[in-house]
Amino acid sequence: MVDLLVLILFLIAGAAIGWFGNEFLPGKILEMDISSKFPREVASSLAALISTLIGFLFLQLRKSLIRQVRTMPTDLLISRSVGIIMGLLVANLLLAPILLLPIPDKIFFAKPLSAILSNIFFGLIGYNLADIHGRTLLRIFNPNSTEALLVAEGILTPATAKILDTSVIIDGRIKYLISCGLVEGQIIVAEAVIEELQKLADSSNNEKRGKGRRGLKTLTELREVYGRRLVVNSTKYEGPGADEILLKLTEDTGGVLITADFNLSKVAEVKAIKSLNLSDLVISLRPDVQPGAHLNLKIVREGKEATQGIGYLEDGTMVVIEGAKDLIGQRLEVVITGALQTPTGRMIFGKLEKNPATK
Repeated sequence: MVDLLVLILFLIAGAAIGWFGNEFLPGKILEMDISSKFPREVASSLAALISTLIGFLFLQLRKSLIRQVRTMPTDLLISRSVGIIMGLLVANLLLAPILLLPIPDKIFFAKPLSAILSNIFFGLIGYNLADIHGRTLLRIFNPNSTEALLVAEGILTPATAKILDTSVIIDGRIKYLISCGLVEGQIIVAEAVIEELQKLADSSNNEKRGKGRRGLKTLTELREVYGRRLVVNSTKYEGPGADEILLKLTEDTGGVLITADFNLSKVAEVKAIKSLNLSDLVISLRPDVQPGAHLNLKIVREGKEATQGIGYLEDGTMVVIEGAKDLIGQRLEVVITGALQTPTGRMIFGKLEKNPATK
């Protein structure tokens, strides 16, 4: 909506300049009677077209700058800003005596031209110097920090922001991953996610209400423990739902989307957006159980097939055991025969050991 409004303003400004611009032309040009060869309507249309193209380029430049600022580390952003300011300051100090010199009217453009060129030149010099040497200031402010030294040398890359999905907040395991140091960087929660949790918490359905309250409790605990590291992003995005907003936010910030939603992670993968499926992470951290391994498991319930029983590993992985249907409640020796990896998790198959007493 804002982009459309900017284009409309550029269009109106261009049309107005083309319509009224001939009144501000020098007298010699007006004597040529340009209006007969170049009517106001044509001038206004061409100026509106050119102005619209300039507005489109301005919007693309704005989006590019916003994307760079959002993904740029804070220390680098500050050092580059200071470098540009210092360069402009030097340029204007050098321009002061030049602007005071008397210049003939024939070369009246020399002063503004020199001002523009000098500001661009010294501004770029200040930017480049800050880009090359700015991060070394980290050693002055914190010389004992190994991390600051590595960042200053460009060896260590600053941690990217992590954007939390509604499902991963309700899941609750994100708290333990952050506390263990497996999730680094800023934790960003979109305002649309908070609104979705609030709707769930206000729902008349007991299950949805429980999920919403659990998610809000998780965010409260993260705020109490990590303080300013948890950031609520209030950027307004146009989209049909919270998932689309999260994808746009992740793309703009250059962060990583953390979710427990299998479909959302696949959509992010298709759109080349960095994402981390919590289920995939948990599966990758589970101990590997090889065929032939012996486990002592308790038979918890019946399986789908006629003779199957179900047991569980300590990490919650389900084990389907042949011939254990009538042994529910007993703890028995099981031999692993195979495993099956599914999109939602892992399933292990086993059978009862024939002679557990001789083992």
